[in-house]
This record gives sequence, C-alpha cells and structure tokens, in this order.
Amino acid sequence: MKRVVFIGSSRFGLRCLDAIRCAGSVQISGILTTPKRFSISYAPKGVSLSTYADFQSYAKTYNLPCHCMAGPMTSPEVFDFIGDRAPDCMIVAGWYHLLPNAILDIAPAYGLHASLLPDYSGGAPLVWAMINGEVKTGITLFQMKSGVDNGPVVGSFSTEIKHLDTIATLYDRIEDLGIALLDKHLPSLADGTVVTSIQDESDRRIYPQRTPDDGEIDWTSSPEELYNFIRAQTRPYPGAYTHYRGEKVTVWSSELIGVSTEVDFEPGTVWRDSDDVVLVCCGSQKCLKLVSIEFRGGEYEPAKWFEHFIPERDTSVRFGTGA
Repeated sequence: MKRVVFIGSSRFGLRCLDAIRCAGSVQISGILTTPKRFSISYAPKGVSLSTYADFQSYAKTYNLPCHCMAGPMTSPEVFDFIGDRAPDCMIVAGWYHLLPNAILDIAPAYGLHASLLPDYSGGAPLVWAMINGEVKTGITLFQMKSGVDNGPVVGSFSTEIKHLDTIATLYDRIEDLGIALLDKHLPSLADGTVVTSIQDESDRRIYPQRTPDDGEIDWTSSPEELYNFIRAQTRPYPGAYTHYRGEKVTVWSSELIGVSTEVDFEPGTVWRDSDDVVLVCCGSQKCLKLVSIEFRGGEYEPAKWFEHFIPERDTSVRFGTGA
C-alpha cells in the first residue's frame, strides 16, 4: 500500500485527512501540523489560526505518527520527520507555509488551493475573490513546486459566489468540493499514474496573505464594495472593523438597501432612521445598512447599539479611524 504524509493545520485540512484515512487506498505514514499560533514570514510575531484544528489529538486517536512544527519548515526536525516516514507522496491542505525544495525533493507533494489556478494564487484566495466582487471561484488540486501555487494542475471544481454568501457559506461549499476532488484523484496520486496540465502563467494573479489589521473599513468605498468587504471577513475570521470615538466597532454583517438615494453626509456618518434602521453614508453619498455589530465585547443589533451607547442628543455619530 502506498505511503502518504499529510500536511495541514486547519479544519478543512482535518476533513481532508479523515477522508483519506477512510478511503483505505493509501497508508497515512505521518502527519505534519502546527500549533494554533505560529510564526510565519508575513507575521514574524505570530498569527493565530482562526480555522485551527487539533491534528495531534486526531493522530493519537488513530495511532498515527504526528509532528507539531515548532519552527520554520526548513528546520532539520521537519525534514527528518518527513524523510523517516518514507512517503510515496505528500498531500497538503489547510497549510500556510511554503514547502522548501528539500521537502519537495523527498516525494511529490500535492496541494489543494481554494481558487481556480492560476488565478488567485497566493494568500486568502476566497477572501480576496469575495472582496473583489467575483461571481465564480473554485478549488484546485495541483503538484506543488518551488513557486507560488504554480505547479501542474491535477484537477479542479468550480462554484458560484452567491449574493447572499458569506465567507463561511462559501468555504463550506469549497470544502465539500475539495473532498470530492481528493476522492476522485487519490488513487492516481498514490500509484503515480496521475495526469497533470501546465498552468498558463499569463492568467496568474498573486495575492498577499491577510492579517486582522487589513480588515479596517474605508467608508469612502461604494456600498457594494463595502458589502463584499464585510461578508468576506466575517466569522470565522476576525471581521471588518471601524472605530467610534476611538473605540473599535466590528461589523459582522450588512445589507444593500433597495434604493440608495444620495445623502448630504460625510462618508462614515451613522444615523438611525424612522424605521429603526441604522445606515452609514458611503462613497458617492450612498448608504449601507448595518445588521450586526460588536462593540466593547458585545454583539448588537445596530439600533440597540444606538440605544445603549449613543447619547440622545449626539448629532456627530461618525465612524472613522482609531485616532
């Protein structure tokens, strides 16, 4: 039976690992994972993984060798762990580190990337696709090389980005497609008969990873841009945010209103209308409806936030920077 080393750290990665284990067509010879908080090139002080899964407990349950990476992927202990497992191939899902050449030389590595490669290579592809207002995305299984998501493609599945999707609902569909993609190609990955196609470099767009600080809202954007920006970063991610009088306000959800007439307010101005709807003035003097916000550790319907925290005669309610 062919031997596979699995590399992952997210809930999606754990779903993929479980699907591979249940398939029974390969032997899982080892698991490489990370702690929930780890250092990475774009965040040397460390990041906390919002979609973290406990691979070590899973490995213990099924008596599988597991190494939790304390340092970079170039560490000798990482190389030794994978090499000692003598894999015929590696499968990577829900992973945030580039695999160094020394690892790639051990055995072919196949990764799942949540976009239709070569487009949206790099970090946070689903978040970027939603922010950019795309109406279609997908997931690609490809052989990993030394570049950014640039290896030959094994296969892909696509899905629509629906108007009412959030990042969570979109990710759910992408996960299901990823499992189906693995099920389809796992036998050929394991026995070495997989057929691949070269990516067209002219279609590649590479996006950077995102950090929680990238979620600050620019109220001069259009309502449509803001709606996409907010739903792309809602739970399980840290959320899009703004400030009210120097205090952070997280906007978990919003709605586009049917008819957005022009209003003579500065972008970021907030008010509650006669129907108890809370609106924010955006770019081009259009409005966005707030649905759910978090302030001082509590989640509120915006009208309730007004009642609790906005003085009755306050005529200068405005979102802005933390200054």
